Amino acid sequence: MLKSLSQAVSTAVRISTTTMFSARALQPLTRSTLCSPNSGTVRPFTRSLWMMSQNGAASGYRPKLFSSKGLIPVSCGCGSLHTEGDKAFADFLSDEIKEEKKIQKSNTLPKMSGGWELQQNGTEAKLIRTISGEKVTITFNVNNSIPPNFEEEAEQAQAQKSAENEPDIVSSPNFVVEVTKQAAKHSLVFDCHYPEDEASHGEGEEESDIFAIREVSFQPEGDVEWKETAYTLNTDSLDWALYDHLMDFLADRGVDNTFADELIKLSTAMEHHEYIKFLEDLSGFVKCS
Repeated sequence: MLKSLSQAVSTAVRISTTTMFSARALQPLTRSTLCSPNSGTVRPFTRSLWMMSQNGAASGYRPKLFSSKGLIPVSCGCGSLHTEGDKAFADFLSDEIKEEKKIQKSNTLPKMSGGWELQQNGTEAKLIRTISGEKVTITFNVNNSIPPNFEEEAEQAQAQKSAENEPDIVSSPNFVVEVTKQAAKHSLVFDCHYPEDEASHGEGEEESDIFAIREVSFQPEGDVEWKETAYTLNTDSLDWALYDHLMDFLADRGVDNTFADELIKLSTAMEHHEYIKFLEDLSGFVKCS
């Protein structure tokens, strides 16, 4: 009798425990359980903040989460960002353009003597001349054509001279000379540059060359892509007699010191003109005009 009563009590306890566990399992998880640091799964909080304010979407309330200090309201209708910094930048560019136009020597490019025809495409230019059936083409680009000023020299010079006595900016570009004969299959190409020291290649010369030949090669005529596999003669280790003949070859076709000096003047005027145009385009972009 006692044994039967004991089994009945044990059965009742198990049923009660099972019922309580089931009720706890069916109870919905609270937000504190989901967000608890000790919880096995942390749910990211992604709901918009305005939904939690007042009546949410029904109220039409949209809190301003981020401030826009320093921003100027768009008034030109371009839909772009305008800031106080943009306004200061535009004012600076306007003054810079005025100053550059003041020092611009001429609105037109200087002419080259010797009957050279100028063809310009942006920063690139070609000078073309025909002599007794030979076509001579000079190609150069004013980009990166201004030699950099060394910091030490600039600091020393700044202490000794005023702004009025500052040296003019000079553009001395690398240029390519292409000589084409009617009966030849290829053009003879000279890669030339302005050396910094303008050293002479011969002793006892009255006038040193202001430009130098860096490389010589044969290349296809015209706008055909040049072959990298063509032999290129580098003049660094070239016999001086052969080098002098190459320079005389160019001089006979109008590429001499006079030409090189005029090319510097032309390139300098072109570079300054492109610089002013760039400032004007930059100003228009910043002001969105």
